[in-house]
Amino acid sequence: MALKNKVQSIVVTTVWRKNAFLLVSSSSRTFATGYDDNRILKSPSSLVSLDFPDVWNYSSSTDYSESSTHKLASDHTARVIDGKQVSEEIISNVATEVTRMKKTIGEVPGLGVILVGERKDSLTYVRNKITACEEAGIKFKLTEFSDTCTEDEVCDAIMRFNADPSFHGILVQLPLPQHLNEEKILNVVKLEKDVDGFHPVNMGNLAMRGREPLFVPCTPKGCVELLIRYGVEIMGKKAVVIGRSNIVGLPASLLLQRHHATVTIVTALTPNPEEITRDADILMSGVGVPNFVRGSWVKPGAVVVDVGTYPIEDKSCEQGYRLIGDVCYEEASRVASLITPVPGGVGPMTVAMLLYNTLESATRKYNFV
Repeated sequence: MALKNKVQSIVVTTVWRKNAFLLVSSSSRTFATGYDDNRILKSPSSLVSLDFPDVWNYSSSTDYSESSTHKLASDHTARVIDGKQVSEEIISNVATEVTRMKKTIGEVPGLGVILVGERKDSLTYVRNKITACEEAGIKFKLTEFSDTCTEDEVCDAIMRFNADPSFHGILVQLPLPQHLNEEKILNVVKLEKDVDGFHPVNMGNLAMRGREPLFVPCTPKGCVELLIRYGVEIMGKKAVVIGRSNIVGLPASLLLQRHHATVTIVTALTPNPEEITRDADILMSGVGVPNFVRGSWVKPGAVVVDVGTYPIEDKSCEQGYRLIGDVCYEEASRVASLITPVPGGVGPMTVAMLLYNTLESATRKYNFV
């Protein structure tokens, strides 16, 4: 019985830490200055441009004093990172480029989405993507399957999108039902249409210095874009990423490294994770466990990015539920300097980055300048 309980504990722990991040600030000071104001994103257009040789220079006068552990005033409230506002600006700029493309060459970007099953959160995400594509003028097609469909049915739908030149991006809404092989299905997506950035080649190029992925996964890309736009320094800072999922944790840690953060990954088996997170300059969590990250886990003045979403039944809401995040907002907002809300933080940015990646794919195909 004791062994069984221990195994169950490990399984549950693994689930709740699956997608979390604790991020460190980016050098907007270094990379976010001097950009053309007409650019849609403020992030560097080339990750290779961030690469330079490591120079290990240890000073003989290293300061070994303990970092400050004082608590901020009880009336302190963190500044809110408004992902909704930033995403609206990005989508508006994407729409401008789509209009220019249509007038210039008579083409528009196209996005094909595959939805399996009727998960409430997935339905909400897809609905948001449809609305955003309509706003931006991007062609959108949704292919839906029941949760009892076969892998072959899903793969056939992907291959149809692969073969259709009017679709420049393909997205398979995750998670998939357990009987479907996610890896096998995602590998069917054509590399140049992998706007989610999950293809092994895109992930590999993200990991390797000197390489440029065709697409960076949307959620991590949106998180870093928020950090840069809010003037958060990443270079040289301590970033703790809780979780190592292929969707959030892994690409977030890789992208932060490309921005020269010192990254620590906390997994489900990491002992005393709160001791590690309290040393982070930026905290991002996306494990899908409500109020998992408490205020005591946050370093005073840190930047908190909450990627987690968890549906809570609420009959007063139109959908019958509302979303809350991994971070206990009331506690963390009294300690952090900046914090993303749920909803209205990372979620809208994920959609905006999807549209941006789709535009980039079409621009690349048509050599549109």
